[in-house]
Amino acid sequence: MYKISLITGDGIGPELSESVVSVLDTIHDKLDVKFDIQKLLAGDIALKQYGKALPDQTLDAIKKSDVCMKAPVGESAADVIVVLRRMLDLYANIRPAKSYPGMNALKDGIDMVIVRENTEDLYTGQEFEVPGAAVAFRIISEKASEKIAKYAFETAKLRNGKKRVTCVHKSNVMRKTDGLFSRVCTEVSRSYPDVSFDQMYVDACAMNLIRRPETFDVIVTTNLFGDILSDESSEVVGGLGMAPAANIGDNFALFEPVHGAAFDIAGKGIANPSSFILSAKMMLEWLGKKHNDSKCFDVAKKLESAVYGVVNKGIKTQDIGGTKTTSEFTKEIISLF
Repeated sequence: MYKISLITGDGIGPELSESVVSVLDTIHDKLDVKFDIQKLLAGDIALKQYGKALPDQTLDAIKKSDVCMKAPVGESAADVIVVLRRMLDLYANIRPAKSYPGMNALKDGIDMVIVRENTEDLYTGQEFEVPGAAVAFRIISEKASEKIAKYAFETAKLRNGKKRVTCVHKSNVMRKTDGLFSRVCTEVSRSYPDVSFDQMYVDACAMNLIRRPETFDVIVTTNLFGDILSDESSEVVGGLGMAPAANIGDNFALFEPVHGAAFDIAGKGIANPSSFILSAKMMLEWLGKKHNDSKCFDVAKKLESAVYGVVNKGIKTQDIGGTKTTSEFTKEIISLF
């Protein structure tokens, strides 16, 4: 029995949470993987109710769980996800970008993963003002760079296909910080002779994600660049609605959809739940790896196959031009188990 803490979120978050719970309940009932799901508040709703975007009781429950899933939250997102990433040392942000049928991808056959360092860079928020200017510290450490580089190469080893890691940086301008990142990634690459390695400046990478997205396999990069490039890669494969994400540390992980709370369609029951459902697929893979549980890997494959099967029939939610509600789309996925 895996104990899952579920932050139900703001905006469309509660609707997507119900969708994911329905999928996990079906897995629990029909397949040999069991879950105990605890719903939790964090974000704008929690801030209004408790005076804190991440209440103590929510944080305590997350720490006692095996894994966390988080629906999108609103304006207080930074006070939730950024705090959890740093507090739980979730140093690896993993963003797959895969082309699915009928989702307006730029090209067929896109299947890449962006592995983003998740704890430092400009996102530490170390900023201050001086007369007439504002200053931010950009911290890139050898330790964090080595950890994320190793994660990227281990990811490439396990993937079918190219087994290639591309290190993305801007060391021709930021010679110290990105120079360090490039050097560490190069050093780590020597321990993985079966994985090809190349490097690319971030502006060239941004261009090639549009021009030749099918050539990428695993991209490893720093926090800020990874944040930008991963959103770009999601649009390349048809939009944020199909984009799952993982925040992974040595002992804990949090899984979430990439997109925001979409307050403009909240409560209408038309949001595409695929990104959160595919995040559940990533969660199952992580649980399988952490607990050496082959059943989790089997269920993860079935879940992705179900999502693929539904969209391959041209079935879509209303927010992306289809006719199905969120719950109807979810039932279509469940019907394929």
